[in-house]
Amino acid sequence: MACGTQDGSVCAAHSNSLSDGKGRSLKASDAAVAALCFQCHHKVDQGNKLSREERREIWLAAHIKTMRALFERELVQVKS
Repeated sequence: MACGTQDGSVCAAHSNSLSDGKGRSLKASDAAVAALCFQCHHKVDQGNKLSREERREIWLAAHIKTMRALFERELVQVKS
């Protein structure tokens, strides 16, 4: 969802933001996830070539695409 390449890998990249529930020894909620390839997941989590803001922007754009894809495929639904 981030780089556009399809190397066959898909990783559930959880948000690294405190506002999404990330904390010391805690992962963010599964609702705060983006589908990333292995390379992009590494860049967003441990990458030292991108600023914190750049990593957050990449993750957020991928998160939006991931959620849109899940809803369009009816894999996630809103209960009324």
